Amino acid sequence: MAGTENQCLGLAEALGLRPTVKRIQLRAPWRWLPPKLWLRPLAALSRSGDTLAPPWPDVLIASGRKAAAPALAVRQASSGTTFTVFVQAPPLDPAGFDAVVAPRHDDVAGPTVIPVVGALTRVTRKRLDEAYRQFHPLVRDLPRPRIAVLIGGNSKAHRLTPETARQLAQDLTAMQERTGCSFMVTTSRRTGEENAGYLRAALAEMPHVFYQAGVSEGENPYFGFLAHAEEIIVSEDSVTMACEAASTGRPVQVVALTGGKPKFDRFHAQLRDLGIARPFDGQLAGRAVQPLDETRRAAGKVKAWLDKHRARLKTE
Repeated sequence: MAGTENQCLGLAEALGLRPTVKRIQLRAPWRWLPPKLWLRPLAALSRSGDTLAPPWPDVLIASGRKAAAPALAVRQASSGTTFTVFVQAPPLDPAGFDAVVAPRHDDVAGPTVIPVVGALTRVTRKRLDEAYRQFHPLVRDLPRPRIAVLIGGNSKAHRLTPETARQLAQDLTAMQERTGCSFMVTTSRRTGEENAGYLRAALAEMPHVFYQAGVSEGENPYFGFLAHAEEIIVSEDSVTMACEAASTGRPVQVVALTGGKPKFDRFHAQLRDLGIARPFDGQLAGRAVQPLDETRRAAGKVKAWLDKHRARLKTE
């Protein structure tokens, strides 16, 4: 999945690595079985995806339920020389990996676990600066303060209902009338045409830029919106989106959706405790906050363990 792949790429980039990306698929019946029942994980791979074969890499960063058992199989096949990192909560014992970078809200514990707030991201100051220059012509005429509005949609835990979309549209209208702000809005394919339509209609007479995934032409200006935003509004369904917003150093407001799970509630509580985010209330904070920089922090710990691993291999 794109979200899990980006977390792996974010960690690799923070480690100064230029990775080869492998996207695997599983054959039946393995794709329906829990990973602990895969007796030969590498033999369970389908030819419709990438293969995993020697020479084995020095470092392997994996994420996603399907990737856990094959990652450990590579570690075993390399006789332990491949330093193996799993990102997110693994479906297998975390002690089998050299490092596990797992969200605090998943409550994963162990000597190889590096707990982080939320999800790893690819947001860096350099990437934001590049996006600022690239997309500045698109937003330069928008009056300040410029507010990025990042809308997801339905997920396993949350639902963006038409009622919520209409209420958000009304709240954004009131916010603009009260503050004179402008909006940079991007929606997901999960948002749905009806919900996106409510937002488009409400913003029609306001200063704004609207990018609808799967409908709008051109490159998605998502990172450009983050780079230009004075403040950010984000729907609560996506941990990654909230973490990307939190990584900018801008105040974040979170729009509540229908549904939810305790672990996601814990994550959003962590952002509130850090002073980065608050529930959406339509009021401008007007101040910078401490950027969430969990990717670089996690990479520092992974690198220290990787250096020890490499030093040990040299002595064997």
